[in-house]
Amino acid sequence: MQFDSFASFIAMGGYAFYVWISFFITFGAMAVIAVQSYLKQKTLLRAVIKERERRARIQRAHKSAQNKID
Repeated sequence: MQFDSFASFIAMGGYAFYVWISFFITFGAMAVIAVQSYLKQKTLLRAVIKERERRARIQRAHKSAQNKID
């Protein structure tokens, strides 16, 4: 479908309201999904770092306890 002018493109052959509402809802939903994914990734990364630090502390405590026994 070709349009004669930018105004006819915006009008979408009389269906502009439905076309543009659908467009904005779709891209709005995609933006929400992208933001949620980014935030979830940050949360998971922090959890992984925290778990690694916890495991390192446990290992240091075990080594320290082992050194005290020897």
